[in-house]
Amino acid sequence: MIWLKRIAIFIISIIAIPVIATYLFWTPTPQESNYQLVKTWGTKGRQTGQFNEPTGIAIYKNEIFVSDSRNSRIQVFDVDGNFKRLVDTEGKGQLKRPMNLSTANNELYVADFFSDQIKIYDLNGKFKRAIGKSGSNEGEFSAPGGVTVNSAGELFVADFFNQRIQQLKADGEFIQQWGQTGTVGMLDGKLNYPTDVAINKENILYIADGYNDRILAYDQNGLLLYKWGGPFAMNIFGPFNGWFATVTGLAIGPKGNIFVADFYNDRVQKFTSDGDFLNAFGLKTTNATHTAIAVAIANDGSVFVADYANHQIQKWQLKK
Repeated sequence: MIWLKRIAIFIISIIAIPVIATYLFWTPTPQESNYQLVKTWGTKGRQTGQFNEPTGIAIYKNEIFVSDSRNSRIQVFDVDGNFKRLVDTEGKGQLKRPMNLSTANNELYVADFFSDQIKIYDLNGKFKRAIGKSGSNEGEFSAPGGVTVNSAGELFVADFFNQRIQQLKADGEFIQQWGQTGTVGMLDGKLNYPTDVAINKENILYIADGYNDRILAYDQNGLLLYKWGGPFAMNIFGPFNGWFATVTGLAIGPKGNIFVADFYNDRVQKFTSDGDFLNAFGLKTTNATHTAIAVAIANDGSVFVADYANHQIQKWQLKK
């Protein structure tokens, strides 16, 4: 019997040692103090200040824009959660299922998932124009999930079901794309249901490659610079630091750090611009999961999170 125990111990060791080594190597420790939850607002409903599955969030100066998706509207708040106004949804600007948001050039850009368009408003909420239509040709969309804008006014759109990111001129004219239209994959430049995009001051494009559980970063010439998310960023999901379980939102902080909404892990993770892990924080409750679907960063470093499951907005700050 002793020899059986020794064999069992030997087999367990063979399995356990590489597992532990892999965990230690691929699971970095936080590099800064913890974030603390300082405020939440919202409950489920249709009244102003209430939400039904918020899915996007953006900040301009001291105003918070929230995609109230199943209520088919966008609400605007101050940084303390006080309701200010609704974005105009009359006529051509009517929203169907707003997702991730972006502000640029004194405009609000809305990825409207069900209308297959990017809808653009002024910051007071008046509708200005729409870009795109349903389809898989250049400049067309199939359920856009996110949008960002560079300093030249060009749009980058996460074209969810078309498995690509499109770069368009301000008027919607096609420039180029990342991913292969209609083809899911992990290698050879393919994407797996991209959900959001962000671009920094150096024109580095960050892609939330949603179901591949990773972030990709490209320069303005289309060269892949960085990728991260689990071992080798190869669609190995998990709850560890630096790993993801479906990425659904991206934001760039005032210092250039990358904040990622890690949906099924109920948290936000923070990285340097080249993908080094810095921090992770989130709100887990007994009865609700999927508590972080989108994220936005204020100039003072406060982090605002769209809490999909609890129908509310969270405000986080670094502990001092």
